[in-house]
Amino acid sequence: MNDESSPEAVGSEKQCHYDSMQKSELEPLAVSAIVEHRRLLQADQAVYEEWVRASEDPSISSSVLQTLQNEYLERQKRSEAQQEELSAMLDALGFVPDMPFDNGD
Repeated sequence: MNDESSPEAVGSEKQCHYDSMQKSELEPLAVSAIVEHRRLLQADQAVYEEWVRASEDPSISSSVLQTLQNEYLERQKRSEAQQEELSAMLDALGFVPDMPFDNGD
């Protein structure tokens, strides 16, 4: 039984979509997705560090800790989905594009 809303089916559908695109169209999308993925990872790391810091502070309430934990776990789910999307793009593209220099600004 193949559920068309399963992650495998959705991923396959996205892969087909990207496979039908010209590499000249797909490459800038992949660059943007990589930049966005890096930005999300940095934001996720900041939330994780705040959660760890709060966990070590006895004055922080358990409800605040739970909120931080929940936010971090939700971010991880979104990051996983975004990573799968990026992977489908790169698979269709066939290579990792050159990235613009990022000086951290």
